[in-house]
Amino acid sequence: MRRNDAFMWIGCAFCAEFVLAAAILALRGAGVHGTDTALAATGRLSFLLFWPAYAGGAMAALFGAVFQPLRRHGREFGLAFASAHIVHLGLVGWLCYIGATPGVRVFEVFGIATGWMYLLALFSFRPMQLTLDAKTWWVLRTLGMNYILYAFATDFLRNPLSGGARRMVEYVPFAVLVVAAPVLRAGAFVVRSGYFGRAEA
Repeated sequence: MRRNDAFMWIGCAFCAEFVLAAAILALRGAGVHGTDTALAATGRLSFLLFWPAYAGGAMAALFGAVFQPLRRHGREFGLAFASAHIVHLGLVGWLCYIGATPGVRVFEVFGIATGWMYLLALFSFRPMQLTLDAKTWWVLRTLGMNYILYAFATDFLRNPLSGGARRMVEYVPFAVLVVAAPVLRAGAFVVRSGYFGRAEA
């Protein structure tokens, strides 16, 4: 059932991102403007799938049982993110095809993040994960997840308060989530370490 659930998440996420991209391209055209709009929308949807995978366990540790479903389904959120992001990458390919190739820096930052994303997705399946010891998997996952968050941060934290009300609506909520995610994980680490309990003792 666990494996079937994962494939359901993968399929649903891909379909949701595909429908979103197709709807935007149908409304705004498949030129540079429409593709840029679809890229922005699908990138945000991908991030909303990534965020619980990154911070769901921390939310459960800090705020209790109400957030346990986020912790319990962290792997599924991660796989859904990797699946949905295929559509986003397809749009990048289309942008290159129509002659509006992004800058080299974009490929450097997000290319590495994409590599991490699919490496983690591959090793999230038990046969592959069993080839690693627990410490190696923890290090791999920690490095990969934090780099992916950094890649999102390079976009969402790029002057989110400039450009008027529309830009603020498009960027500020995601900037807040980008900043909150590592803060939550740091707080959860302190709670799990029992630091406050030792201090009171």
